[in-house]
Amino acid sequence: MTTATRTGSVGTGHIRVEGRDKVTGAARYAGEIPFAGLAHGWLVLSTVARGRVRDIVTEPVLRMPGVLAVLDHRNAPRLHTDYAGLLGTSPDPTCAVFQHDRVPHRGWPVALVVARTPEEAREAADALVVHYEPQPHDIDFGADRPDSRPAEGRTPAVTSKGDLEAELAASAVVLDAEYTTPEEHHNPMEPHGVTARWDGGRLDVVDSNQGATWVVGELADLFSLDPSMVRVRSEHVGGGFGSKGVRAHQVAAVMAASVLRRPVRVVLTRRQMFTLAGHRSPTVQRIRLGADADGRLRALEHRSLSRTSTVHEFVEPSAGVARVMYDADAHRTENRVVGLDVPSPTWMRGPGEAPGSFALESALDELAEKAGVDPVQLRLRNDTDRGPVSGLPFAGRNLRACFEEGARRFGWALRDPRPGRRRDGRWLLGTGTAAASFGAGVMPSTAAITAQPDGGFTVRISAADIGTGARTALTLVAADALDVAPDRVRVRLGDSAFGPAMIAGGSMGTRSWSWAVTAAAAELRERLVPGMDIPPDGITVRSDTTEAVAALAHKERHSFGAQFAEVAVDITTGEVRVRRMLGVFAAGRIVNPLTARGQLIGGMIWGISMALHEEAVRDPASGGLVGADLAGYHISAHADVPRIEADWVDDPDPDDPAGGIKGIGEIGIVGAAAALANAVRHATGVRHRSLPIRPDRVLRAGRDA
Repeated sequence: MTTATRTGSVGTGHIRVEGRDKVTGAARYAGEIPFAGLAHGWLVLSTVARGRVRDIVTEPVLRMPGVLAVLDHRNAPRLHTDYAGLLGTSPDPTCAVFQHDRVPHRGWPVALVVARTPEEAREAADALVVHYEPQPHDIDFGADRPDSRPAEGRTPAVTSKGDLEAELAASAVVLDAEYTTPEEHHNPMEPHGVTARWDGGRLDVVDSNQGATWVVGELADLFSLDPSMVRVRSEHVGGGFGSKGVRAHQVAAVMAASVLRRPVRVVLTRRQMFTLAGHRSPTVQRIRLGADADGRLRALEHRSLSRTSTVHEFVEPSAGVARVMYDADAHRTENRVVGLDVPSPTWMRGPGEAPGSFALESALDELAEKAGVDPVQLRLRNDTDRGPVSGLPFAGRNLRACFEEGARRFGWALRDPRPGRRRDGRWLLGTGTAAASFGAGVMPSTAAITAQPDGGFTVRISAADIGTGARTALTLVAADALDVAPDRVRVRLGDSAFGPAMIAGGSMGTRSWSWAVTAAAAELRERLVPGMDIPPDGITVRSDTTEAVAALAHKERHSFGAQFAEVAVDITTGEVRVRRMLGVFAAGRIVNPLTARGQLIGGMIWGISMALHEEAVRDPASGGLVGADLAGYHISAHADVPRIEADWVDDPDPDDPAGGIKGIGEIGIVGAAAALANAVRHATGVRHRSLPIRPDRVLRAGRDA
C-alpha cells in the first residue's frame, strides 16, 4: 500500500456533506422511512425486579382495534444463542427475548404487541395484563460485596509487577483513597428504532445502529440465517455513544415480521431506553499511590469494582486507564464485577477510561498536594515512553506537548496553588487539570470505489455515521487519495451490502475505514490510464485491509490529552459553575478540523455532565430507576456550558498508511470530570471523591470541613 499524492482536503475544515439534508428534513432516520403495510410493535416490560411470568392475558388485547398479534415466551420464534459474537464473546442474552418465563430485572421485555398504528399498539400494550411470581431481588452495590469477582471482559482482569507493599512502605508520600461514580445513561438524540421485513426471502432491516456488519452477524446467528440472506441499512444515525448495537427491540421486530409476514417497526420511548439500551455501570475504585519526595511514582495500585447483571457479564474496565498512563516499580490493576438484578450495562463513551480517569487523575492531584509538587509537573515527571504493563513502545505519546501547550494557553503559571484564595464576590474560584488517554486501534474493513464516466467517484463502505461527521471525513480522505477535489467524491455508507467494515466504536471507525478507502483508491489510480474511456457502469476496485492490519507493528497506540478547567463555587448554595475549559489533544492527523473540534468539545461538555449532573438512582424497593426520563436524569444544558476550547498538537503515526489518523470520538470526555473535581478542590479546599458534585454534597462537605 502506498499513500497517494494529496490535494490537501484532509486537514481543512469542511461543512458536513449531508448537512443540508439534515437541516431540511430530507435525511430520514430509521423511524421515519415509509413502508407499505407497515405494522407497529410496542414492547411490554416487566414491573417486577425478579421472578417469573405466571400468565399473560392476551385474549382481551387481541380483540382491541388494530391489534395484529401479541408475542411472548409461549409463541415467539425460537432463537439460536450458541455462537461467538462479533467481539469474540458469547452473545448478550438480553437480545434473546421471549425465550423463557424468567424475569431477571425490572423492565425486562415480556411481550410485544403489534398493531396497525403506534397509537393502537401502545394502547393495547398498556392494557395487557401480566401476572408474575415475584422473587426477592438484590440491587445493593458497594465496595463491601463479598461476592464480587475478578473479571476480564476484553482485557485481563488483573495485571501485576513488583512488590507493591514494599514499595509503598519505602515511599516518602503515600495516598490511599476510594472514589465512586454513579450509574449513567447514553440518551442519544434519536431513539433506538428499527423496521424489519422479509423481501423475496431475504431479511431486510432498516435500523439505527453503529455498525451494519455487527447487526447482520448477530441477527443471522440468532435466527439461524446465512448472513447473505440478511441486509441491514442505517444511512443516518442520531447518536449512539456505544448503545446502538443489537438490542431487544431489533430481535422483537424481526420475530414479528417473521410471524406476520409484513414490515414491523419498533421504536423505543425515552423511558424504555433507560432500561433497554444499556448504561454505564456505577464504580467503586480504590487507588493506592506511593512516591518519592519529588512525586516520582514507586507504587501504583488501581482496583475497580463495577456492577453487571445476572443475565450477561459486562465489565466497566476502569482500572485499565492506569495500564496506559503512568508506570511505577510496583504496578497493580484489577477489574472486578458483582452480578445484581439490574439491566445489563454496555459500552458508553470512554468505557473504562471516563470513570477510571476520574479516580486516577483525582488521586494524582491529591498526591501532588501531599508532595508539594505542581499537578502539571507531577504528571510530566511520571510520563513514560513504554506501556507500564505491556512494555511496548508508544506509537506517539505527545502528552508532554499537550500539557505544555495547554498550560501556556490556560495561564497555569499564574495559578496560586493554595486552595480557597481566589474570590469573585460570593464565588470561590479554582482551577484544575487532568491527563487523558484513549486507545487508537484499527480493525479490518473493506471498501469499494467506482470511477464513473462523468469523472466522479463513488465510495461504498458499510461504515456508520452516528453524527460524528464520518461521511464527510471519508469524502476528504478519498479525495486526497484519488488526488481530486472533494466535490467529485460521493460516499455511500450504512449498508451491509457494501461488505464488512468496522463498527463506529472504540474510536476506531474513521481510522479503520480510511485505511480501506485509501487502499482502494491506490489500486484504482493504478488501473486508471489518462485519457481512457470509462465504461457506463464504471471501473470498480475493492480493498480488504485484513492482512495489512494483522501485519501492523506491535506498539501501544493511543490518543492523549491534557484537560484544564476553571470553576466557581458558591459555598452558601452549593452551586458549582464551570467558567472555562481547555483541552489540548494529541490525536493523530486531524481529518476535518471543523467536525473534530465539535467532537472534542462535545466530549468535554459530557465531562461537565458527568462531574456535576448525571446520576441514575435506583429504588431499592422496586429495583427500578427513579425519574427515568430527561426531566429526572439531569444533563448539562446551555446555561451550564461555558467557553470551551479544544485544540491539538502534531501527533503523527508513521505506521498508518492513511496518513496517521487516530481516534477522537472518546478522548474528549476522558479526564474532563477529574479536571473539574480538581478545580473544585482548589476553589474550596474540599476534595470530592464521589460524582456528581451536587450542591448538597458541596454544602455537606463545607460543614464537615
